[in-house]
Amino acid sequence: MSAPEERATNPARLSAASVLAVLVATACWATSGIFVNFIMAGGQVSALALAFWRDLATFAVLFSGLSVLRPGWLCISRRDLKWLAGLGSIGLGTFHVLWNLNVMLNGVAVATVQQAAMPAIVAVAAWRLWREPLTRRKGLAIILTFAGTVLVSGLDVLGSAFGVRGSAFGLGLLVGLATPVAYAAYSLFGKPLAGRYRPLTILTYAFGCGALTLLPFQVFTPQPWPVPGRTWLWFAVLIGLATIVPFSAYTFGLGRLPASVAGILAMAEIPFASFYAHVLLGQRLTAPQMAGAALVVSGVLLLSWPRTFERSNVA
Repeated sequence: MSAPEERATNPARLSAASVLAVLVATACWATSGIFVNFIMAGGQVSALALAFWRDLATFAVLFSGLSVLRPGWLCISRRDLKWLAGLGSIGLGTFHVLWNLNVMLNGVAVATVQQAAMPAIVAVAAWRLWREPLTRRKGLAIILTFAGTVLVSGLDVLGSAFGVRGSAFGLGLLVGLATPVAYAAYSLFGKPLAGRYRPLTILTYAFGCGALTLLPFQVFTPQPWPVPGRTWLWFAVLIGLATIVPFSAYTFGLGRLPASVAGILAMAEIPFASFYAHVLLGQRLTAPQMAGAALVVSGVLLLSWPRTFERSNVA
């Protein structure tokens, strides 16, 4: 076997590339909040409308590009339509709406804490569905990432969450519980597809299904017309840098990593977002927030620890 062939088939190298792909995805995902804020500031747009136009525009860009450059990549098997439908309708369309609503109802900090339940959902579901081992190491990584997320979000987030009263509290709690479930659906529905298709193929149909899911609701949703020129620019960056690039990288990594590992690695979005806030917005991290970022990074590093340190399963 030649040296290039050996490098291409080396499991360690493939694993390192997969971990790097997921981390690149999280670094790009962490920019989405910035551009969503710019879009919201530039015009009146609802969470439902923004989610729909984001999914539709991404589908249009991907489908047009593949039709011209790689039309063969658009071929899929009928047996995989159910996975694509679930991935698009729940893991993309529904999640984007819930995330926007969660931020609007509960604020970014509280929504981030609630979303941190996603790795646990993925790990348990992957264990039940595909018999992926739920080891002590994964359990510890979940604890570290969740604790770090709470610290990075601010020590007062739980008090803020319980400070909400009445019907707003009920709706905020319901949306907060549903958000990590929809977020986890991307990993769960995407896992059976990731090894059989190109990442761009999966994303094209997933975003198409997401847009179709949200389309009927647009009849009752006010649309943000006319759109200022600068808002179009932020929207284009949101589609490219914060949507197509990270979802492609994450789907690549998901095809070569256990779904639970990819899901926990995705929580590295927390320290990335904190770094962007410090550099771009001048927001300085407090000591507890710096400690939280260190915990999240520790959880990510723990997942990359040599398998010889992995002992018996938790369950």
